Order: sequence, then structure tokens, then C-alpha cells
Amino acid sequence: MKLLVLLIIGIVLFFIARNYKTEKYENIKLNIKEKFEGDLYNHEAGLLIALMAKVSKADGNVCELEAELLKHTFTDISSHFENTEEIREKLKKIYNVEKESFDNTIVICEKLLQVTRSDYGKRLKIMEYLINLAFIDNDFSDAEFMITEDIAKALKIKPADFEKIINAFKTFYANQANNAAITIEDAYKTLGAQQGDDMSTVKKKYRELVRKHHPDIVTGQGASQSIIEEATKKLQEFNEAYELIKKNNKS
Repeated sequence: MKLLVLLIIGIVLFFIARNYKTEKYENIKLNIKEKFEGDLYNHEAGLLIALMAKVSKADGNVCELEAELLKHTFTDISSHFENTEEIREKLKKIYNVEKESFDNTIVICEKLLQVTRSDYGKRLKIMEYLINLAFIDNDFSDAEFMITEDIAKALKIKPADFEKIINAFKTFYANQANNAAITIEDAYKTLGAQQGDDMSTVKKKYRELVRKHHPDIVTGQGASQSIIEEATKKLQEFNEAYELIKKNNKS
């Protein structure tokens, strides 16, 4: 459906660079909100959240940045429904249930395949988002690889496309590791904080940045590689800065 096509592409760009190329994107303008009162396990929104739960818990824990992404995903999806609060609570319930077990992962994928069978591009965007979620803590574990590989196979993603997405993230993080580490001064500057600020203030500014840099935009044709690199770059900047400040305050 139109709603989820736009939403999934928008979420992949959760942390887009400030100076993104405007010719490659356009603002989403939804004038009609959906009224949905059925079972969200039969809706793309519920199935997406269910798969997010599997990926986010694959390595046994959910980092703070993953939690922020999940929170905003609940809000974004539910905001496109007339019964916003009801949908948000239902999505949270789905997440909490689905994170406890991996047994029904393939069943969920089969349902999602059924409702997206005629749109391979949409399923690719879903995979990009799920793999981005797995890489969000800069540690793509064997467990995360296995769960995303299973999902890709069940969604009938071509092996070459799955490998291309994985390699794009691996290349980006390898390049990041070769760059000089940011200084504590850079970290505070990235988050718009002062070195005299306490951690509660820093955390508040960090979360404000998350909200500020969450535009509703869609990509132009053939911009997939750019999407991954730009989104991951901004994501990594916020994450590294926040983690460095936290570590510095503990020492």
C-alpha cells in the first residue's frame, strides 16, 4: 500500500545527512489517513514491526540507538492512521510479543511476501532497513547475519541483492574504522552540547537530534547506495559522539 511504501523508504533514511541532494528526494505529503481496525498481523505495518523485533533481539540485547529508532518507528507508522494511539499500542504489543521467540519468523515473512508479492522493490527497501537496524551498533554479529539471511530467503530476495546490501554496510564501517577517532570536543559539538553539560542534558540533546533529523522523504530512482551511505554516516556520527561522551563521564 501507498502508506507503507513511503514509510519504509523514509525509515531507511532515519538519519539523513543535513546536505542531502534535493534532486534525489521529495517530501512525503499524505492527505488521507487510513482507518484500520483489523488484525495488524495481516497488515504491512504489523508484519514490519514483527520482523524488527526479530532482528533487534538477534544478538540478545537492544542498544540505546536501536531503542530510539524503534520508538520513532512506532510513532511514524501510527501517525498515518486515524486511530493513532490505538495503532501505536498495538504495534508495541506486537514488538514485545515477537521479540521473545524466533520460531515464527518464516511464517511472518510468508505473510509479508503475500501482501508484497507484486512489489520486489518494496521488499528490498524492507531488507535495507532491517540490515541497517542490525548494523546500528556497529557490530553485525553472526546471529544477526543468520536472521537477516533467513528473512531475505523467505521474502525471495535475490542472493546477489542481499549480498550487495551487506557489503555496502561492511564497506562503510570498514572505512569508518580507518578514520581518526573523534575528540571529546568534536563529540560535544556533534550533539550541540557543551563540555560542562551533565549527562541528562547531553542525552536530551541527543534525542532532540534524533527527532530533528527524521524527515519524511523518499528517494529517486537508483539512489539505493546513496541512501545506505548517507543514512549510516549520520547515524554513526550521533552514535559515536554519544558513546564517547558517556565513556568520558564514567572515567
